[in-house]
This record gives sequence, structure tokens and C-alpha cells, in this order.
Amino acid sequence: MDAIVWEWVNFMLRWLHVITAIAWIGSSFYFVHLDASLRRVDGLPKGTSGEAWQIHGGGFYHMVKYNVAPANLPEELTWFKWEAYATWISGFFLLVVLYYRGAELFLIDQTVMELEQWQAIAISAVTLVLGWVVYDRLCKSPVGRNDTSLIVTGFVLLVLAAWGFSVVFSGRGAMLQVGALIGTMMAANVAHTIIPNQKKVVADLLAGRTPDPALGKEAKQRSMHNNYLTLPVLFLMVSNHYPLAFGTGHVPAIVAIVLVVGATIRHFFNSRHAGKPTPWWTWGVAVVGVAGIVWLSARGPNDDAVTTAANAAQPVDFAQVEEVILSRCGMCHAEVPAWPGLPTAPKGVRLETPEDIRRHAPEIRLQAVLSTAMPPGNISMITPEERGLLGAWSAGKVN
Repeated sequence: MDAIVWEWVNFMLRWLHVITAIAWIGSSFYFVHLDASLRRVDGLPKGTSGEAWQIHGGGFYHMVKYNVAPANLPEELTWFKWEAYATWISGFFLLVVLYYRGAELFLIDQTVMELEQWQAIAISAVTLVLGWVVYDRLCKSPVGRNDTSLIVTGFVLLVLAAWGFSVVFSGRGAMLQVGALIGTMMAANVAHTIIPNQKKVVADLLAGRTPDPALGKEAKQRSMHNNYLTLPVLFLMVSNHYPLAFGTGHVPAIVAIVLVVGATIRHFFNSRHAGKPTPWWTWGVAVVGVAGIVWLSARGPNDDAVTTAANAAQPVDFAQVEEVILSRCGMCHAEVPAWPGLPTAPKGVRLETPEDIRRHAPEIRLQAVLSTAMPPGNISMITPEERGLLGAWSAGKVN
């Protein structure tokens, strides 16, 4: 019964996380689009930077942006913050329920680094906080005064973080940890810079003081960071469902490419919204980047073992394959899994009979040969030679 309850807790948290993320990303994209589409015209109120006319739902909207704030505040003011807070809170609880509670499966890989569950959790939690502190200090340092220098430095630090996570956690855990780190930076931007700066502006207006324009400039810089990081963080968060993304031993390189591809796609839309010349080159960068990820995913960690087994003079004996599957995968992929906390076989895949194994040969090849996604965290300690055996068999050499 406990396993069933935890499964539904996982499901509900994931559902909530997706809902709140849609709300946050949607509002973020909308306001970046609005900011870029503003146009200067005569007759606008003093202190404004432009206007935009929009149509939606059968009605017209006239949007005007003040550079700092209007002379008089309206009685009702809508704050866009709860979407970000709810996304991070639900995401963190999901991290706890899935990755921390199941650290031995999803976060730890004993062949990468031998860790106790508490050690892996501590490293994950500490690096989330440390990552935000380093990023925040970097933005406030002299480097942060130059957007290009800040972007290049931030990119290098994120790729280094991805490398560090990949030598500590499983591939799945490393990829998710980078995503959680970026998500934490984005939510903290809202909580510790954007909203506080806006509150200071409001307080100055109410007190009859002139707000500091630097507050708005700083908040806009962080908001733009969030905008350009949104697409990469979405890739990283859904990567745990795709073995070729995290299980081929190329996490740092794939993270680096995804950061570039996501940023260039956002640049395309931001430029279009601003009425600037369309940067079609961004799609060329995106195509080359995705092709690079596909190429990397094909250079998996089991190539040598698979090639050796495939070139063997003798065909693979299916009895050997069955022995490997039953001993390394059977504890979970059964009608009644023996692994604690699993109420049913993952994704309904059962590998208890020769017919089951043959039917799922493509999935076995993807999860355990072309990548190291299965067994998760290599919990059953499958060897490279055994993966090579499965590779030769799944490629068609069956006795």
C-alpha cells in the first residue's frame, strides 16, 4: 500500500510541477515578447518607453510600459511571482520524492562514485545553494556589468558544473541536477532580485521618493537570463525519460550544446518580436547542435564491448541472454517486483519469459546497450561484457 501511495504522490507532484511551470514560462515568454514589441509614438505619458496594441479573445488591449514607475500607482497591482515560487517548490518536492527517496536508483551509480544515500542528497542540496550564491555574486561583480562577459563566464561555469555532477552522480542524476541548479537560479532571481527590486520601487513611490533606475535595470538583466535559460532547463528536466540524452557518457557536452541551442532559439523569437532583422542563422546553429547531440548519443559507453561481441565467431546463445536479463533485470521487471517500493514493473515491461525478452529486444538495446540507463544506477552491477552480449543478440545474432 505504501508503494501505491508514494507512486500517486509522485504523480500528483509531477502534475502540479508541470501546471505551475506552464504558468511561469507562459508569463515569462509573454512579458519578454511584450517588452520587445513596444514602439515609441507621440503622445505617450511622460516616463514611458513605448506602447503595444494586442488582440486576444475577441478584445483589444493597449499596453504601455513605464521606464521606472508611473507618478501615481493604481489601487490594484498584479504581481507575477507565485508562478515561479510554486514551480520551484513543487519541483523541489518532486526531487525529494523521486531522486532523494530513490537515490540508489536515480542519483547514485556505484560504478561512477561509491556514495551513501545521505552523501548524494547532501551534495545535491548543497550544490543547489552554492550554485545560486556563485551566480548571484558573479552578476553583482564587475563581470556582471558586461553582458557578454557574464554570459560566457556563466556558460563555462554551468558546463563545469555538469562535468562535476557527471563524475559524482549517475548520468540521469547529473543531467537532472544541472536542470535543478538552473531552475533554482531562475526562481531565486525572482525571489531575491526581481520582486524585491519592484517592492523597493513601490515603496519609494509611496514615500514620495524617486525610484532608482538601477533597480529596474538589474531586475531586467535577471529576467532576460531566465528567458534565455528556459528552453535549456526544459530539455534537462525531461531528459530523464530519454536514455540517449543522459546514459551515453556525454552529459557535459550535451549540456553545453543544449545551452547554446536553447539560447539561439530564444534569440530568434526575441529578435522577431522586437521587429529586428530575422536571425535565420539561429536555426542553422540549432540544427547543427541537435545533430551533434545525436552524433554524441551514438558514441555510447558500450561500443567496444558491443563490437567485440558482435564480431565473435560464435552466434549468441539465447540462454546466455536470458540468464543476464533474469539476473540483472528480473528483480524489477516482473509481475511482482522484488525491489522494495515498486508496486508494478516499470512502464509495464516484464522480462520473465523468453517471449517477454524477445518482444522487448528494442527497448533492451536502447536502455542497456546503446545507453547505460538500465539498470538504473547500475544497481545490479551488470558488466560491460554482459552489455556486449545483449548488444550482439539484439542486433540479430540469436542462436
